[in-house]
Amino acid sequence: MFRTIFAALTVLLLASAVCAQQRNSSASNPARNAHADEDAPLFNDFRGVRIGMSATEARTKLGKPQSSADDQDFFIINEHETVQVAYDTTQKVTAVSIDFMDGSSDAPTARAVLGQEVPPKADGSAYQMIRYPHAGFWVSYSRTAGSTPIVTVTMQKIN
Repeated sequence: MFRTIFAALTVLLLASAVCAQQRNSSASNPARNAHADEDAPLFNDFRGVRIGMSATEARTKLGKPQSSADDQDFFIINEHETVQVAYDTTQKVTAVSIDFMDGSSDAPTARAVLGQEVPPKADGSAYQMIRYPHAGFWVSYSRTAGSTPIVTVTMQKIN
């Protein structure tokens, strides 16, 4: 139960950071954002779940959610991996956020998610978000500081 609450809080905090970073990223590096517009994202699905697919299809791919509501599902894949899937009012996937915890060996690298390294901050944490307007969504990679970092990979529809 604690892990579920912790993961949900982590996702909410990261969503706030993503909104702030999204504004900063576009302003601070317009050349990268213009280039990203032409590229297809490397990370475009998780276990077959994609932006725009139906909630029914997502649940078929990920199994029975640990908790469910009209606008989101929370899945526990294993002891090191959780997934939150958000839906719009038509029950289409608008966001997928995956947390790799407790030193998960399955956590992807920034290069595998974004196609580039992400320079760590002084504390060892790292964050980068890239918008893909032609694909209609953005992808972010976040790693917390510490000896057992949490890696969060998120993709979200651009409204």
